[in-house]
Amino acid sequence: MPLFPNTPVEKMTEPYHRRWWALLVLCLSLLIVVMANTSLIVAAPDMTKDLGLSSSDLQWVIDGYTVPYAALMLVLGAIGDKYSRRGALVLGLLIFAGGAVMGGLVDETNLVITARAIMGVGAAVVMPATLSLLVAMFPRAERAKAITAWSATSGLAIAAGPLAAGWLLENHAWGSTFLMNVPIAVLAVVGTLLLVPPSKAADMGRIDYVGGLLSIVSVGSLVYATIEGPHFGWGVGPITAAVVAGVGLLAFVAWELKHPNPMLDVRKFTERPFGGSMMAVLFFFFGTFGSIYYSTQFLQFVLGYNALETGIRLLPLAGAVFVGAAVTGKLAPKLGVKIVVGTGMVIGTVGVFLLTRIDSGSAYTDFLAPLLLLGFAIGLSLSPATDTIMGSFPESELGVGGGANDTALELGASLGIAILGSLLATSYKDKLTDLVGSHLPAEAMDTAKDSVGGGIAVAEQVAKNPQGGAQQAQTLLGAVHESFAHAIAHTSLIGGIIMAAGTLIVIAVLPGRGHTAKQGEEEAAPATEEQTETVGA
Repeated sequence: MPLFPNTPVEKMTEPYHRRWWALLVLCLSLLIVVMANTSLIVAAPDMTKDLGLSSSDLQWVIDGYTVPYAALMLVLGAIGDKYSRRGALVLGLLIFAGGAVMGGLVDETNLVITARAIMGVGAAVVMPATLSLLVAMFPRAERAKAITAWSATSGLAIAAGPLAAGWLLENHAWGSTFLMNVPIAVLAVVGTLLLVPPSKAADMGRIDYVGGLLSIVSVGSLVYATIEGPHFGWGVGPITAAVVAGVGLLAFVAWELKHPNPMLDVRKFTERPFGGSMMAVLFFFFGTFGSIYYSTQFLQFVLGYNALETGIRLLPLAGAVFVGAAVTGKLAPKLGVKIVVGTGMVIGTVGVFLLTRIDSGSAYTDFLAPLLLLGFAIGLSLSPATDTIMGSFPESELGVGGGANDTALELGASLGIAILGSLLATSYKDKLTDLVGSHLPAEAMDTAKDSVGGGIAVAEQVAKNPQGGAQQAQTLLGAVHESFAHAIAHTSLIGGIIMAAGTLIVIAVLPGRGHTAKQGEEEAAPATEEQTETVGA
C-alpha cells in the first residue's frame, strides 16, 4: 500500500478504500474555514480596543474575509475541477494559513483587513474543493451520509470558533485567534497528502473565464453593496456597486445562455430540485447567521459573558446540529427532500421568531430554545439541500457545484449579517435616542448610538466623570441594554417574516418525492452506462 495515494479517483474500479478517513480531512479543512468567521465574533471587542477600530473598520475586518470568499468560489471550483481538486485543497489551505500568520502578527488595521482578505481567497479555494472531492470519492449510496457529516461540521464550527477563541483570549492577545488556524491547516495539508486521492474532471474542456469574471464582479459587488450601504449609508460607492452587480448579473446570464461550455449552466435554476435547494440554503443562512450574530453580542455586551463563557453557551447549538444531522440521515431517504428541508426551515423560522421575546431582563435561558431550534434546523436541512445541489452536476462540474452551493451559503450569511445587522443598528439608535434624548453631549451621544459596545463605553466614562457619577452611568447603561434588547426583538420579527416567506417559496418550488424519484430513475441509466465505459477503459 503506497504512503501517498496516487491513483486518481476517476481511474478507480471500486470505491476508494480510505474514503472515510479522507472525509475527516475534508471536514477538518471545512472546520477552520467556517471557524475563521465565527471566532472573530468573540475576538472583536479586544481587537476594537487594541487597534482603536471604528464601526466601519470593524465591519471590514469581519467582511474583508467575506467578499473574496463569496465572489471567487465558483471560478476557483471550476479551476480545481480542471487541474486538480486535491491540489486546489492543498493550495487553498496554504494560502489560508499564510493569511492567518499575517493576521496574527500585524497590528495595523489595514494590514489586518488585508490578512483577512487573503484568508478569504484561501477559503474560496478550500470550500468547493472539499465538496467536489467528497462527491468524487463516495459512491451514490454513501454520499448522503458523507454530506451529512460535512454539513454537521459547518454547524460545529459555529460553536467551536467562539469556544476556541474564547479559551485563547483568556491568556493571549487577539492575534492568537488568527494563529490557531495555522497548525490545523498544516495538519489538514499533511492529511490531504496522506489520505485524499487525486481527482480532476475528465474531458472538461476550456474554462469559461469570461463567465467566471462576470460572476466575480457580480457577486463581489453585491456583497460589497449589502455590507457598505446598510451600515454606512447609500453613497456613491455602495450605489455604484449595486448597479454593477445588477448589470453584471444580467451580462452573466446572457453570456452563460449562449456559451457552449458555460461556467455555470443557468438553466439549472429552472430545475425545481436545484432551484429550490439553492433558495433553501440562501434563505436559511440569511436568518440563522443574522440571528446568531446579534444573539452573541447580547450574551457579551448585555449579559456580560466573556469570550470563553460565550463560546461555552453556544455549545447547545452545536449539539443540536448533530442531533438534526442524525435525524435527517434517517428521514430524508424516507420522506424526501421537500418535507425534510421544508420542516427544517419551519423550525429555523420558529427559532428566529422566539427571539422577538427578548427584553432588557432576558437571561441566557431565553436564548437557549432559539439556539437549539436553529442548530437542529441546520442539521436537518443543510445536508439534503446540499446533496440535491451536488447531484444536479455531472462529474466534470463537481467543483462548480460545490462553488454554487457554497456561494449560496456564504451569500445568505453575508446578507443576513449585513441586512439584519443594519436593521439592528437603526432600531438600537432610534430607541436609545428616545430614551436618552438630549441628556448626553452630542459627541458622547453619537458614540453611544454607534453600537451597543459604544454605549457601554460611554456609560463607563460617565461613571468616571465627577459631573456624572454612578447613578447617571447606571441609568445610561440601562437605556443601552433596553435599546439593544428592543433592537433584537424588532429585527427578529423582520428576519422571521423574511424566513417565513422564504420557507413558503422553497416549499412551493421543491418537487415532491414522486417527481424526484422519477427524475432519478431517468438519470440512472445514462449514469450507469457512463460508469461502465469508464471502468472498461
